[in-house]
Amino acid sequence: MRAGRLLSTLLLLQTRGRLTAQQIADELEVSVRTVYRDIEALSASGVPVYADRGPAGGFALLDGYKTSLTGLTTDEAAALFLAGSAATAGDFGLGPTLDAARLKLLAALPAEQRTRAGRIQERVHVDAPGWFRDPEAPPHLDSLAVAVFEQSKIQILYRKWDGESVQRTIAPYGLVLKGTAWYVVAAGNTRTNAYRISRIDALTALDERFERPADFDLRRYWLEFSERLESTLYAGGSAVVRLSPRAVRLWFLLGPVAGRALRETATPDGDGWVRVTVPIESIEHARGDFGRFGADLEVLEPPELRDVMRATAAALARLYLAP
Repeated sequence: MRAGRLLSTLLLLQTRGRLTAQQIADELEVSVRTVYRDIEALSASGVPVYADRGPAGGFALLDGYKTSLTGLTTDEAAALFLAGSAATAGDFGLGPTLDAARLKLLAALPAEQRTRAGRIQERVHVDAPGWFRDPEAPPHLDSLAVAVFEQSKIQILYRKWDGESVQRTIAPYGLVLKGTAWYVVAAGNTRTNAYRISRIDALTALDERFERPADFDLRRYWLEFSERLESTLYAGGSAVVRLSPRAVRLWFLLGPVAGRALRETATPDGDGWVRVTVPIESIEHARGDFGRFGADLEVLEPPELRDVMRATAAALARLYLAP
């Protein structure tokens, strides 16, 4: 454990430069006292680490010092070959760069790690986009990436879900790939929001820089945004339905929220059918979703949704059974 922590401390100083004891402690989730002991151990082992006192002080490595040791375990090296998405890199024109980086990493690994990583690359292929969905290739992705990294504001013409177009001036904090869709997370005049890039019809780069908040965490924001979006989309309450074995097999068509409801709430209801409580966006939206299952799904609650499904079935019967 301590050897791994010493290596982590060394790599932090090498990649980030001067850090205070508190910053290292926060990063490694240890006490400040432990950091001081680790710094002493590194110094005693010959690592040229020194301390500067004062408000702008901290620990740093002697200029020019660099270790070639990466500290990658066999599993960590294998995971890197699974994590890299060629499709994502390709969107930024970095597909060949990703391949070259993998080759360099493979060449630098010890024999055991190289063999394991090679097996992973040969035998596991990650194809992130879902079935029946073409990956989006939004035309403004390159310009947005430049604005994100250069911290420059942009003006966009954005098409909302209802078709209305609005003009926004935003400070882009980061890019997110969700499934096959790209989003830009950006601060506006009053709040931070996520915009689907394929809905940006026009983009103008502005000659105005912004300061990205030092404590902004893109991953944490996206998780919180996703939870808020889900709760908003499924604000129509819930429905209790009966599913035939065939409907259970096709339930994935309704997406991850319905899938989670099936896993968490399904109870047997006789003859291989199950009863499920699932969130719904609205009565009309649920009518369309549930209608695709035909007689393999029965709505039990709420009564108003059951009435809508009954009226739909009656209309279909009149259409197809009319002489």
